[in-house]
Amino acid sequence: MTWRVLVSAPYFLPVMEDYRERLAGEGVELIGARVRERLSEEELLGVIGDIDGIICGDDKITERVLAAAPRLKVISKWGTGIDSIDAEAAARRGIPVYRTPNAFSEPVADTVLGYILTFARKLPWLDRDIRNGKWEKPSLLSLGECVLGVVGVGDCGKAVVRRAVSFGMRVLGNDIVELPDEFIAETGLEVVSLEELLATADFVSLNPDLNPTSYHLIGRAELEQMKPGAYLINTSRGPVVDEAALIEALRQRLIAGAALDVFEEEPLPADSPLRSLDNCLLAPHTANSSPRAWKRVHESTVRNLLAGLRQAALA
Repeated sequence: MTWRVLVSAPYFLPVMEDYRERLAGEGVELIGARVRERLSEEELLGVIGDIDGIICGDDKITERVLAAAPRLKVISKWGTGIDSIDAEAAARRGIPVYRTPNAFSEPVADTVLGYILTFARKLPWLDRDIRNGKWEKPSLLSLGECVLGVVGVGDCGKAVVRRAVSFGMRVLGNDIVELPDEFIAETGLEVVSLEELLATADFVSLNPDLNPTSYHLIGRAELEQMKPGAYLINTSRGPVVDEAALIEALRQRLIAGAALDVFEEEPLPADSPLRSLDNCLLAPHTANSSPRAWKRVHESTVRNLLAGLRQAALA
């Protein structure tokens, strides 16, 4: 038996050939997709008809796509978030959806602390001023005198909290689920309401999953609750923030600045106003970058794929 497996995960495609022979021994034929960031529903509809499994990224796997995939037996997501997959529709069709939880908590947390340090010490702006002939000494912040608010204290959020505490920061946390007493005792995290967190924190790090409760969690009203000197950092999912409201808040200097690794539309459109705002740092959804983490996720994703195919063979 040969299973045809579509590979559309951008980070897995470059190493796909490393796995081809090994997976061929398991009866798997790998088929690489042409993809820049993710496959749209229409793009998937054109290739999914004779596919038994998929190693996907953030592709739009909708109910319509699933209906057009009569052979599909398993979806193995490269990474953690499955908000682009209609998991309920997949469950109704008996198609398991696997993911790799806690895959990138450490590199994402490194990125968050990098942004906090960058804003606190204004390193890029000091460099720019010197190169422009200036010699000015702005007021800078030490992290030990700052408050961090972490919205969404899951695996990534916990890794952010632990790093911030080691820098001497006071850390507030907010989550819709109850946090373990052991973690609170270990870190001294203060669990507060979202309103109190926004009103108190110098830095707000967004780390929730994207789901109906977190869609546009931060909009105009929430931005108005933040301190005028505060910074917003989003390394979770773009739609957690109402991007239009954030752009307006940054233009009006309602908050001091923002760092965005993710956007409502990716790649970020060339004409996005965010590209012209000097109080906003941008990155191409790369907070997960870590060769060691990638290798671990490659292996977990392949293991999940094979588990799903083998389960289907037994059915």
